[in-house]
Amino acid sequence: MPHLIPDTRPQRVVAASNFVYTVGSGLYLTAGVLYFTQAVHLPASQVGLGLGMAGLLSLAMGIAVGHLADRRGARGVYAATLVVQALATAGFVLVDGFWPFVLAVGAATGAKAAGLAARSPIIRRYGGDRPQEFRAYLRAVTNVGISLGALLAGWAVEVGTLTAYQTLVIGNAVAFAASAAILAFLPPVTAKPGVYGPRWIALRDRPYLLLTALDGIMAVQFKVLTVAVPLWLVGATAAPRWLVSGTMVVNTVIVVVFQVRASRGISDPTAGGVAYRRAGVAFLVSCSLISLSAGTPAWAAATLLMAAVVVHTVGELWHSGGGFEVSFALAPEHATGQYLGVFGLGAGLSEAVGPSVLIALCITWGRPGWYVVGALFALTGLAAPFAVRWARRAAAPLVAPAT
Repeated sequence: MPHLIPDTRPQRVVAASNFVYTVGSGLYLTAGVLYFTQAVHLPASQVGLGLGMAGLLSLAMGIAVGHLADRRGARGVYAATLVVQALATAGFVLVDGFWPFVLAVGAATGAKAAGLAARSPIIRRYGGDRPQEFRAYLRAVTNVGISLGALLAGWAVEVGTLTAYQTLVIGNAVAFAASAAILAFLPPVTAKPGVYGPRWIALRDRPYLLLTALDGIMAVQFKVLTVAVPLWLVGATAAPRWLVSGTMVVNTVIVVVFQVRASRGISDPTAGGVAYRRAGVAFLVSCSLISLSAGTPAWAAATLLMAAVVVHTVGELWHSGGGFEVSFALAPEHATGQYLGVFGLGAGLSEAVGPSVLIALCITWGRPGWYVVGALFALTGLAAPFAVRWARRAAAPLVAPAT
């Protein structure tokens, strides 16, 4: 990472807000599923179903709020999504059954999807000549924050009491609120003028929609370390429970050190497609290693799991770098929020189906399911370069801004 601190003040504000946000996220990403299964005592199947329902409810939020950020100004819209996330996350402590769980997680997930889209015009406005690289820098910052949150979450998992888990939930909500407050120091992002032509142009861009679908399938990989591995480690292996945090820390350290470097090597959409293909192969290897960890002594299980995390994270670097490149490079500037909102449907898809699919295949079915999931990632990666070529050939002329 060439610069530990961004050059411009707006970039520093965005990075600071992002860092505080992700410290809170690290608490939930590491221990959220275990909070609902072991502290609230919801069955794992209900947790997977509820997370899927929440993901489905959030699918349209990114597009609508991204378009709103383009038209009304991104700073205020993004800050509002963070406030909603804070309130919804605080509501987790009141969850005592399936439907309150769905309501609270649905609100938090919808606000998260909306925030990612609303932040995109900010990144493009203040990200310099290549906002993709600033987005990669933010992901490195994200993983610094997540690693700190993961360390605290490891304490809660080890203690295992309701009070310990609820403390992490409240800390998460406070972090989201503080992240919104920091944005007051960011200069406003001027709203874009209206455009001629169809209003929802991103929804008419079929090659971009195909890339969104492929990224959605690949994005299920983000749930491997936060949903499948914790449940697999605790229920199917002899590895020590504190390794739940260890896997997250290793993942985040690698991302912090190498994400910017990996993204810099992905300099155009074609390279982005190749990065997807490499990521798919890496995920196949990592899923195979995770499967082999069952039924082995504790030291062997821990070794296999940590090796799998390293390989998985290499794939994550390629997947994220490829996604940054194709999502920004193929989106017109005047509709950045709308296009990145559409691309966020991929992340929404992973939120909707990822937990339940991974629980059904990897946890309920067991070892064979890991190979099926790995093969799905590999096939998706193989399809990505063809989708990128179609997108570059069939790219429609940009709609001219109204005068």
